[in-house]
Amino acid sequence: MEGLGVGSVLLTGCDGGLGLGLLKGLMEQPRPPRHIFAACLDPQGKAVNEVALGCPSVVVLPLDVTDPNSIKAAVGKVQEKVGSAGLNLLINNTGTTRRSTLATETAENMTLVYTTNTIGPLQTSQAFLPLLKEAAEAEGQRGMSCSRAAIVNISSVLGSIEVVEAWEERQDVCYRCSKAALNMLTKCLALEYGGSGILCVSVDPGCVTPPLGRGTGPVTVEESVQGVLQVLAKLSATSNGTFWNWRGQTLPW
Repeated sequence: MEGLGVGSVLLTGCDGGLGLGLLKGLMEQPRPPRHIFAACLDPQGKAVNEVALGCPSVVVLPLDVTDPNSIKAAVGKVQEKVGSAGLNLLINNTGTTRRSTLATETAENMTLVYTTNTIGPLQTSQAFLPLLKEAAEAEGQRGMSCSRAAIVNISSVLGSIEVVEAWEERQDVCYRCSKAALNMLTKCLALEYGGSGILCVSVDPGCVTPPLGRGTGPVTVEESVQGVLQVLAKLSATSNGTFWNWRGQTLPW
C-alpha cells in the first residue's frame, strides 16, 4: 500500500483519542506530510507533545473550533509555514457528545454538541478555504484528491437518517442530530468548493471509544486509523460529497 501522499495537513482534535491516533498514523505514512498541524485545545498537553517530540514536520498549535478568533490565529500560523503552497488537507476531527435519551435530551446539550460538531467544522472550513484553494491551484495539480486539496469531516453512522444504527443501545439524540447536520454540511461544501478542485467527504471512523463504564469499542483506534487513511488515499472526483466508513464502504445519508 503506497499510503496517503499529501504535502500538508491540519488535523483538529489532537488532544487524545482518534485525533491522536490519526496524528500517529500520518507520521507513519510511507511518505509522511511535510507539514502536519496538530490542532489542540491544550497545545501543552503531554500526550500530543510526546507524539510530536523529535518530529520537525509536526507543529502543535492551539485551536478551539467554537472560537472564530482562535481559528483565525491558527490560519495565520499555518500560512506562515506553508506559504503559497497552501494547505492540502483539512481533517475536521474535533467532536463531543452528551449521553442522553429522547426523554432526557435538553436544549443545552443540543446547543453545546451542535456548536462543536457542526458549527465548528463549518467555521474551520470557511477560514481555511483560501489556503485550500491555493493548494488546489498549485502548479501540476490534477484531478480531485486528498493530495491536492480536501476537507474531511469525521462523522458517524449514528448520523445516518436511513440506517439509524444502534438506537436501542444509545439514543444520544444531540450527537445523532449534530452528525446528520455535519453530513449535510459536507454535501454543501462539496457543491460549493468542488468547482475549485477541493474534495469534500464525510468519514465514519467506527466506534473507537469504549462505552461508558464497560468493555471496549468494537474497533481499535489503530484499526480505525489504518482504515480511514486507506480510504483517504483512494478518494477521487467521483467521491466528492459522499459518506464513507473506515472499511472503505460508502454509507447512506
